[in-house]
Amino acid sequence: MAITLGTITLPQGLVWVDEFDWTPLAQSTGYSLTGALIVEQAEKQTGRPITLLGGIEFAWMTRAEVIALKTGLDAGTAMTLTLHDSRTFTVLPAGDEPLSVSALPIIKNSGPANPSSGAWYVLESLKLIEV
Repeated sequence: MAITLGTITLPQGLVWVDEFDWTPLAQSTGYSLTGALIVEQAEKQTGRPITLLGGIEFAWMTRAEVIALKTGLDAGTAMTLTLHDSRTFTVLPAGDEPLSVSALPIIKNSGPANPSSGAWYVLESLKLIEV
């Protein structure tokens, strides 16, 4: 099955690198006036980071596809991310990250200053957050 973000098909070689770095449990600890430990905890409703990592060997897109991806993310509306295994998440671009999309042109020798829409790019990373 394809990886999609909204209507955009993403490269198949993307890997969710921070899948197991997040916990749905929020916890706060403190001490009472008597010195007893107070633990408060609750389940997080949203906010899970989803970082998809690509690279030169795994994640190629055309310039037109990268522009469509960037335009979709810049719109600031929630999108549906569907992974290989059919899991779906409602996501936004990671807001406090400087780059939600990192894509670099594949240049052999020297590429044109203004590449065509069919020029190939490597999708290095895509940083999203579940909402």
